[in-house]
Order: sequence, then structure tokens, then C-alpha cells
Amino acid sequence: MSRMFGPNELLDCYRRGVFPMADAADDPQLFLVDPDQRGVLPLDRFHMSRSLRRTVREDRFEVRVDTAFSRVMELCAEAAPGRRNTWINAPILNLYSALHRMGHAHSVECWDAGELLGGLYGVSLNAAFFGESMFSRRTDASKVALAHLVARLTRGGFRLLDTQFVTDHLRQFGVEEIDREEFRKRLADAMSFHAEFVRADYRPSGAEVLQLITQTS
Repeated sequence: MSRMFGPNELLDCYRRGVFPMADAADDPQLFLVDPDQRGVLPLDRFHMSRSLRRTVREDRFEVRVDTAFSRVMELCAEAAPGRRNTWINAPILNLYSALHRMGHAHSVECWDAGELLGGLYGVSLNAAFFGESMFSRRTDASKVALAHLVARLTRGGFRLLDTQFVTDHLRQFGVEEIDREEFRKRLADAMSFHAEFVRADYRPSGAEVLQLITQTS
């Protein structure tokens, strides 16, 4: 994709089931991705290990929402063990920051002693949430962020959590791989409903998070 496009065009892409990526952080070009196989995480079948449940329950991190969206993106873009290159380039940073200002992109962040140690970000549209990327600088930080995201989406009435791809890391949470046709059906269903990404000052305890997840699983 050689031409630049804005946040409204980006939302149209998500409505159609496609999303942008870049070959590398220093490549200014974007291209649209429409995978044959898609990863989705059923909100009513989110799986947590015993150790993760304990970590969530003990509130080892201060979990915030939308207080450092751009910083979360920047940390997701950094090289990490097993990931030397990133697909998050400057146009993507700018586009999703614009979506965030419009209220369509959100971050879930794990903090400790004023330090941002893990988190994720994604796009919220009608009753679908499209997970984009996550990072972790301390054990279980991104996993805790994901658990809080699932609880928030459940409370808000969301019907679809798109993970785009399936990885070994995501499979542990119950991510399923479905074909493009099935994804489009689920996407159309989610687009026909309204959900609420609960306001940022709603900060449930770990126990409340586990209760919300357990009620639907």
C-alpha cells in the first residue's frame, strides 16, 4: 500500500476484516493483511493457569487503562528476545495514536512503582476488539494485562476478541484458529451489536477480574 490513509479508513479496514502491517520499523510502507486462518479468543473460554490466577488475584501489578497508550506501542515495537524486527513503524504509531484520541484504540498497562512493565493495545469497534500487540518486561505482566482485558470486554458486552494470528504463546489462553469465512461471520455478528469499553477509571481488583472471567467460562 503506497498511499497513506487516515484513521477513518483504518476503521473501515477493520470492519472488512483486514488490518495493516509493515515489513519493518524503518519501512514507511504499509500493506493490508487478510489471513486465510485467523486467531480468535472466545471470551467465555479464556484459560488461565493456576499460577496466573494467583498472580492476578494477588494484584502484583497496578493495572491501568489508557494512561500511556503511545508508550505501550513504542515498547511493543522494541526488539525482544526471539523478536529482532518489528512491524510497528512510524505510520502505524501515528494511525493508532489517532484512533486512540478518537476513543477507538486502547491500552491495558501493568505498572509497579511507577514503571511500565507490560501491556497490550488494540482497536475497539462496535462489539469487537482487535488485539494488536503486547509486551512484557517482567514475568506475567502481559498475561495479567490480557486477563484484565478479557474481564473488561466481558463486562462491556463484547462478542469478539480477534488475535489476528495464532502463536504457541496465545494457545495457552484458549485461542482458536478459524478460517476466513467463519471469521467474517463472527465479525459481522460483532459489528451488529454495541459494546462499551468500560471507562478508564474502572479499575477492578484481581479478585473481581477472576470473578468476571469465571462467570462466563
